[in-house]
Amino acid sequence: MKVKDIGEFGLIDRITKKPKDKDILVGIGDDAAVFKTTKGLQVLTTDCLVEGDHFRREWFSPVQIGMKAIEINVSDIAAMGAIPKYVLVSVALPRTIGVEFVDRLYEGMWKTCDKYKIEIIGGNMTHCEKIVISITLTGEVDKKNLCLRSGAKSGDFIFVSGQLGNGMAGLRLFQEEIMGFQKVKKSYLEPKAKLKTALDIAPFVNSMIDVSDGLAPEVEHICSRSNCGAIIYKDKVPISDEAREAAKRLEEDAYDYALFGGEDFELVYTGPKENFEKVNGFLVGEIIKDKKISLFSDGKEIAMEDKGYDHFSRGI
Repeated sequence: MKVKDIGEFGLIDRITKKPKDKDILVGIGDDAAVFKTTKGLQVLTTDCLVEGDHFRREWFSPVQIGMKAIEINVSDIAAMGAIPKYVLVSVALPRTIGVEFVDRLYEGMWKTCDKYKIEIIGGNMTHCEKIVISITLTGEVDKKNLCLRSGAKSGDFIFVSGQLGNGMAGLRLFQEEIMGFQKVKKSYLEPKAKLKTALDIAPFVNSMIDVSDGLAPEVEHICSRSNCGAIIYKDKVPISDEAREAAKRLEEDAYDYALFGGEDFELVYTGPKENFEKVNGFLVGEIIKDKKISLFSDGKEIAMEDKGYDHFSRGI
């Protein structure tokens, strides 16, 4: 059996063990780990970018690669309702790469770190045939603001923080070498974590996750951890006009971009109806008791294939 046969999440399930340390509140299975210290709750996340899979140098500038490496990790910390603090950066580089490229790469990382008032405090460097950037980011969270995937409750509304599908639209335009569509291309090249939104809504939501794999898979992650189901209202999923136009140009479905494309780094969150006025966002569905995820359009249930991003099934 190959890892591609069970996929990313099947592999994660296979290697996961229950934490033994009582100070570990959340281990594998959320946007970040959570553990207790004498100073309160700490969060810890890690992610990596691999050349040819997460970026191509002919599409991204070195600064944009550095910015994205930090932003996607801040997005994970934000989805926990936490504040990012310190960064470790490990980089694997080809021996022949120019020093100027590395300078610009770190320029992008420091630029994003400055925006969020976080610090790069260490890391590692080694050689590799392709560029690999691995980020480890710490954060802090008040217990009352901690948001997990496992907190959704039957009757919760499902919200998203912004328009979906831009990331995949941008990627597909680059892949097919189509000119124009600068807004969605920039969304793909320079994603932005929704930290302020996350911190504003954290006290009022029951669960939260960031959109790295598409709306449908993220809702499934929440439902799996919360032991519930969901209804997604396809017609309410917010998609930009430019993403729709890009999909039309490519003869593809903009809703597939939003539901299964990923790379948007918006937030999906659930909360009780009484908090409807306290959370800004687009209402796209609701949590139900039945352990099933259904997609509805014009009041009718429609088929929904499982096509979320999987690191072992496809790249760019």
